[in-house]
Amino acid sequence: MKVIVADDYGMMSKEAAEIVAAEIRKKPDCVLALPTGGTPLGLYAELVRMHKEEGLDFSCVFAFNLDEYIGLPEDHESSYNFYMHDRLFNHVNISRDRIRIPCGLAEDPEEEAAAYEWAIKRAGGIDLAVLGIGRNGHIGFNEPRTEFGSLTRPIYLAKRTIEANARFFQENPDAVPRRAISMGIRTIMNSRKIILLASGVEKSHAVNQTVHGPVTEMVPSSVLQLHPDCTLILDKDAASELEPSPNGFIPGPGIKTMVY
Repeated sequence: MKVIVADDYGMMSKEAAEIVAAEIRKKPDCVLALPTGGTPLGLYAELVRMHKEEGLDFSCVFAFNLDEYIGLPEDHESSYNFYMHDRLFNHVNISRDRIRIPCGLAEDPEEEAAAYEWAIKRAGGIDLAVLGIGRNGHIGFNEPRTEFGSLTRPIYLAKRTIEANARFFQENPDAVPRRAISMGIRTIMNSRKIILLASGVEKSHAVNQTVHGPVTEMVPSSVLQLHPDCTLILDKDAASELEPSPNGFIPGPGIKTMVY
């Protein structure tokens, strides 16, 4: 597992954007799995800048969202469909028929999840998955005790996750959906490459468990220790509980890279 520690959130976001951009340039029709939430906002802003100023071409990219709330229409301002279009898709040249987001109003969420899993396979599998991490170590909406063999499915959100997401429903925090459709841990682990972003001291304990803790379903992100190509990109606060790397580190301008 490789860990990149950046001096601040902005540098963390740029480092992540460089990795995503390199994947797109290497394979223009690459398949991306993309997250929502507060952490990737800087990443998406930098990708938009790279598209507008450097010509980063999204025209052949396939994008799959990690998850979507059940019960929200696509145009709801707190839906992940709205978030992705507002923050990224409306500002780059990605083809609309190459965007895949679970339908939050599907009549049968189980059927929608199964169709989503099949769509990922039909696209050739995920080349690069970009993840955030919850304070309890959840990735996607895979909460503690999620089986590592899980695929895309409807799930119930943990109380702590609902509370953390209430900030996106400021007018009515009680309106946070209790269910979502999420890629499963097995779905994520089948990705050829994974990067995980974390910012802020409140994520530091989960990050430390991800890198150093036992691989356990109580900390879903700990499974990433088993992936052959996984990189964590952190700001200093998120890395504050990490033990030093036994392999040392490679310093760079504003970042250091460690291998565990």
